[in-house]
Amino acid sequence: MIGKLKGLVDSYGDDHVILDVQGVGYLVHCSARTLQALPRVGEAATLFIEMLVREDMIRLYGFVSQAEKSWFLLLQNVQGVGSKVALNVLSTLSPAELANAVALGDKVMVARANGVGPKVAARIVAELKDKAPGFASVDPGVAGLVAQIEDRQAPRPVADAVSALVNLGYAPIQASAAIAGAVREAGEDADTARLIRLGLKELAK
Repeated sequence: MIGKLKGLVDSYGDDHVILDVQGVGYLVHCSARTLQALPRVGEAATLFIEMLVREDMIRLYGFVSQAEKSWFLLLQNVQGVGSKVALNVLSTLSPAELANAVALGDKVMVARANGVGPKVAARIVAELKDKAPGFASVDPGVAGLVAQIEDRQAPRPVADAVSALVNLGYAPIQASAAIAGAVREAGEDADTARLIRLGLKELAK
C-alpha cells in the first residue's frame, strides 16, 4: 500500500495532479483545496495517500495533511457519501471548517458542497458528531448552546437574543457563538436586551 508520495509536480488536471516520483508519474486525485495548495509544475510536493483498490481499478487520493485524509475516510462512513462526494466536501470546507460545522450541527454549511443535498448533509452532521471534537477548534460552550437552541431547551432570553442577531443578518452559528460569549460575560440570568448588546460587541471584535 502507498501511504505517502514525495516528488515533483509534473502536471495538473481538473481533479488530479501527476506527481513524478523518481521518473514514475503517479496520477493522484485531490480536492480543489489540495490542488490549490500544491506548488507549481516542476516544484517538489508531498501528499498523504489513500489507495483504493478494486477488481477493475486502482486509484490514488492525495491530501496535504493527515487531518484532510482522516476526514476523507470518515465522510465515506456516512450512507450516500462516496469518494467523489467526500472530495467535494473537502473542496468546499477545510478540515477545521468541516469539523466545526459537524460539531455545531451546521447542516447548511455542509450542504454548500457540490452534490451534497440537505438529507446527506444532515446525515453527515448526525453520524459524525461524535468524531468532530478531536478535530474541532470550536468552544464546547458554543456547541452546547447550539444544541440547546435546536432542541428548544435554551433559556428564553438566550433563544430570543440569538434569533434577534439572525434577523439582523448574522449566520445562526455566528449568532450562537456571539451569544455564548455574552452569556459567559453577563451570566445566565441576563435579559435579552443585554445579551443582544454584548453579542453585537462580540461580533465587532
